[in-house]
Amino acid sequence: MTRSNAFNPDSILDGLLEWVAIESPSYSREAVNRMVDKVEGELRALGGAIERVDQGEGYGDVLLARFPGQQEGSGILILGHVDTVHPEGTLDGPLPIRREGDRVYGPGIFDMKGGLYLAVHALRQVLRDGGRPKLPVTVMVIPDEEVGTPSSRPLIEAEAQRHRHVLVPEPSREGKLVTGRHAFLRFVLRCHGRPAHAGADNRAGRSAISQMARVIQQVESWSDFERGVTYSVGVIQGGTFANVMPIECSAQLLCVAPTEADMEEVRARVLGLAEQSEARHIEVEAGPVRPLFKPHEGTLQLYEIAREIAAEQGLTLEHGQFGGGSYGNFTGALEIPTLDGLGVCGGGPHTHEEHLLVSSLEPCCRVLAGLLDRLE
Repeated sequence: MTRSNAFNPDSILDGLLEWVAIESPSYSREAVNRMVDKVEGELRALGGAIERVDQGEGYGDVLLARFPGQQEGSGILILGHVDTVHPEGTLDGPLPIRREGDRVYGPGIFDMKGGLYLAVHALRQVLRDGGRPKLPVTVMVIPDEEVGTPSSRPLIEAEAQRHRHVLVPEPSREGKLVTGRHAFLRFVLRCHGRPAHAGADNRAGRSAISQMARVIQQVESWSDFERGVTYSVGVIQGGTFANVMPIECSAQLLCVAPTEADMEEVRARVLGLAEQSEARHIEVEAGPVRPLFKPHEGTLQLYEIAREIAAEQGLTLEHGQFGGGSYGNFTGALEIPTLDGLGVCGGGPHTHEEHLLVSSLEPCCRVLAGLLDRLE
């Protein structure tokens, strides 16, 4: 089946940049839903049966688009998210859309609008050329991935259990597919101080911010980069006025654990902060967890099919277990065959250097289309 024109990278890029131009930070429900509207329109135009779920929890809507297959029964679930870590205004500031040779920069272009767009484009070509894929296909669009998927996880797990295969077009890991992912654990740390007039006699008070600074240094020092166990505080809030000793300070902690034993170690260490603190000045609240996704037989069989498709294009496709959590953690932990990292190649995720490689668009899209063609 020849699809050279259909997979022209410049044509793919033109469509993708329309998505990138719609800023959609996770915490802006309206912005994310503008992006969901865009994807819904394209999936509806392909003939998808649309279902949209208003979660009512401050995040955008979950979108599902269902397409029949030549065969009945459980089919393929494509999972992708449209929220990004970049606040509105990033396009007009530190990360405008621009092309420099093979690189194209833009907020969310790599993580993961590029991959989700490729999946929709691949489905478009399969529907155009063959009428229907062999198996039914459901595209599920998630609005809250970058904040740990706190509201949509139950929907993802329920939907995945109705499907035979899960394809996740998250970014490629240096050209490798993802057949396993480290666990991610989130916590909120809270320090409590004692009030005082900072300009009169701050010795009478106790700064929650100073206390938190010491806690952060302690916690982040636990990172063991060789083992892949890491602790990182990404958000901190505290204080009211410069002349008031701060009595409240909170911090959001993200931990990565590549094994079950590492997960238990992380939990024990972080939860132990509260038990060890004097007069309970530190509180720890456990947050969303992405469970450990270990490679298993069904996932490795999916990888072998993808490897064969890539080999037909003269490409060598490798795989592995990596950090950088996704909803693949949820479906993989349920032992549903899950192939992750099917998205674009590039770099700089979550930074102002986020970019994709145009040269990756055609081969990655062909692998996705090949999977939709062959899975049965």
